[in-house]
Amino acid sequence: MQTLTNRRIVDAKFVAAAAKLDQLPPPQVQEIAFAGRSNVGKSTLMNALMGRKRLVRTSSTPGCTRTIGFFGARLSDATELSLVDLPGYGYAQRSHAERKGWAALIEGYLTHRPSLRGVVLLVDARREFEVDDSQLLELLQRSSNVNRPELGTLLVAMKLDQVPRSRQASRLRNLRLQANQPVLGVSALDQTSVDAVWQTLTRAWLTPAA
Repeated sequence: MQTLTNRRIVDAKFVAAAAKLDQLPPPQVQEIAFAGRSNVGKSTLMNALMGRKRLVRTSSTPGCTRTIGFFGARLSDATELSLVDLPGYGYAQRSHAERKGWAALIEGYLTHRPSLRGVVLLVDARREFEVDDSQLLELLQRSSNVNRPELGTLLVAMKLDQVPRSRQASRLRNLRLQANQPVLGVSALDQTSVDAVWQTLTRAWLTPAA
């Protein structure tokens, strides 16, 4: 029998994209959402977790993701889930109306989606924990009274390899203090750090297949 920590993704595929709440696919499997500021590395991390290079679209241009993307995954123990790519927030060069629409889409999904089990909040290891990040954590805490299990949250500091090695520990410590919760440092070049994210969310959030 496999343990909860060594379950791995054996198949993954794109399922749907939703620009409006009424376009969301039916909530049939457990979902884990990935949120963060534009260009923070959500797509890169999701591809690394699923063992794919280009399944989730990546771009060096901030604000590229304009819809909620759903990617179905099957684990080695037959558990099925969906990894959900949320539009990045905080990109000022989009119009106010467009940014407001994205915010409503993200908030509606996070607060009412019954199949959502946890949210991975990505931040840039080179930057401070920002107001937008704090507001998202507060939103997740407020949504805990809906008709579903309590949401898990995991803070991940991306692009750790772009921080001098001598400063990495202090950067992670500062982010932990600012967010008031644990943080995992990740480099897309370091598979061990990616595996640590997967083991953490799998152990904490996913119910194995019957």
